[in-house]
Amino acid sequence: MPEIRLLLVDDHEVVRTGLRMLLESQEDMIIVGEASNGKEALELCSRLHPDVVVMDLTLPDTSGIEITRIIKQTMPEVNVVALTIHEAQEYFFEMLKAGASGYVPKRAAPEELVSAIQAAFINEVYIFPSLAKVLVNDYLDRRRERTEGLLPEGLTPREEEVMELLVQDSTNEEIASQLMISKHTVARHRENIMRKLNLHNRSELVKYAIRKGLIEP
Repeated sequence: MPEIRLLLVDDHEVVRTGLRMLLESQEDMIIVGEASNGKEALELCSRLHPDVVVMDLTLPDTSGIEITRIIKQTMPEVNVVALTIHEAQEYFFEMLKAGASGYVPKRAAPEELVSAIQAAFINEVYIFPSLAKVLVNDYLDRRRERTEGLLPEGLTPREEEVMELLVQDSTNEEIASQLMISKHTVARHRENIMRKLNLHNRSELVKYAIRKGLIEP
């Protein structure tokens, strides 16, 4: 396996020193840079182009979540692994939404971090087992909500697909292209959705979707 070029981002030097000792002992890893805040992380990432960034979530000038989001938007080829004391679900899901390829608590065994970095390097995702269970439970809860009718009752699967695209402000043409159906079919689905939900326009549909938790405000 080729060397994995790493950038360490943590505001505590003692943590970075420990990480450097651990990771440089791996035959397939090399530390190319260290940053103590978000600004340094972005500058070094842009200049050094590491394969994987090991990212703390709590930085003195910003959040590691925001830095991860910027990295993935501007340098999508760089993968990020979160290494953090935070194990609350909101941090976990926000980091995944930002584009992280791994999430490892600082209490984890060293082998867990090594595995997460190696997985990120080959564009796979690694999640600490206890947090993976949270992800699975969230998925099952969403499936359960669908079967228990929290999504609109009476809509066909195709109408649900059309509705989800409508609330994202997609036009009939865009929906037709994405679903590979005609514009007339989209219009018919749209009419059926409005009739079944007793709604009259897109604004009411968006409010309905927010109320049902289908989209965020």
